[in-house]
Amino acid sequence: MKKLPNPLRLSVLALLLAGVTVAAQSPKAPQAPATPPQPTQQPTFRVSVDLVTTDAIVRDLKGQFVPDLKMEDFEVYEDGVKQDVSSFVLVHGGRTFTLAEPPPPPAQEGIILPAARPTSDAAGRIFLLFVDDLHLDFRNTSRIRDLFKKISKTLVHDGDMFGIVSTGPSSLAIDLTYDRGMLDDAINRISGNGLKPSDIIETPEGSQGPSEVRYREHVAFSTATEVMQNLEKVHNRRKAIIWVSNGYDLNPFTISRYGEDPSGMFRSPNAPDPNDPSTQMKKQGQEFADADLARDLSELTRAANRANATIYAIDPRGLVAGSDLDEKVDPTEWNDYVRKSQDSLRVLADLTGGVAVVNQNDFDKALKRIDAETSDYYVLGYYSKNPDPLKRTRRIEIKVARKDTTVWSRTSYSLRQPPPSTGR
Repeated sequence: MKKLPNPLRLSVLALLLAGVTVAAQSPKAPQAPATPPQPTQQPTFRVSVDLVTTDAIVRDLKGQFVPDLKMEDFEVYEDGVKQDVSSFVLVHGGRTFTLAEPPPPPAQEGIILPAARPTSDAAGRIFLLFVDDLHLDFRNTSRIRDLFKKISKTLVHDGDMFGIVSTGPSSLAIDLTYDRGMLDDAINRISGNGLKPSDIIETPEGSQGPSEVRYREHVAFSTATEVMQNLEKVHNRRKAIIWVSNGYDLNPFTISRYGEDPSGMFRSPNAPDPNDPSTQMKKQGQEFADADLARDLSELTRAANRANATIYAIDPRGLVAGSDLDEKVDPTEWNDYVRKSQDSLRVLADLTGGVAVVNQNDFDKALKRIDAETSDYYVLGYYSKNPDPLKRTRRIEIKVARKDTTVWSRTSYSLRQPPPSTGR
């Protein structure tokens, strides 16, 4: 197993809340003999108040960004309840203009708030380059590097902060930096390490199918989740994640893997007997593979929405044709594999408000679109007044009091799951 790279260490803007204990002690009765005080239950009260931030891109009827809106022009609703906008940031042309700083959270009785830390440099944008080399073809390494050179030239401008993290042997873990030289050095170290179809078909399987396929998906998603948790602590900035991967499929090439090709042309010599009862049991264990992938995608996109991070997924294979000539794969199975893997990238982008660049070769056009979407936007912040604190998924709606405009914004976010009870 490959050792995961150290998680990306990001500058954070955190709000620390402290709990206090309240205890009551009964007074002594008059002329009563002294007795040891009886221990009393000391309840601890903890209150968490979080600033919710969300992006809003406002365009006129010509599709041009509208940069002259004020805080009072916006209305934010969470589950139909109007919220008080407490912070307001405009990013125009990639430059940040903080028009209204967020006030401290509402004071709670018994809560001591420390002094707020100063805000870090707010110039430029924040990009996180996510190199999922565990799901990138080795033979496409030169093509992948060319893509990242285009990203460096077209997308990352002077004044933008960027970080890089990889999932596999490229071993990239670069903190947020302005140093373009570090980006050039990282590009030269990127190398694909994905499984070939023959590797998937001939690899021994576990009770849930190809164990190596599931392991690599778990590594990619767990690495990304750690990144999201760090980005969640950076407020009033739009975080764009450039996710470069071939996509995910937990149950690929089933006909070839289980020896069910009637012609025998694409059957692996190591394929099990399709009539063997154990083979049928293994096949039944894969019935929920698509549901497992959907669950993992849902959890990851919820983490991204909590962090106000938008995923732009790019498949560096471009317009995908057939498999390599030395890979004996049924064309129908190959097309199904490509479709499902690219659909997973579409889900990552669609559920976080981004764009999936799949099955196309015009990367320049796609990168220019991403550049435009990350250069002009508003960031609105508020302290939630949702009447149902137990509702974990919150719907967000943003309205603008100006005619002939359209608003793009995040439609929901999910609260983090509470930590398990310790029984105390």
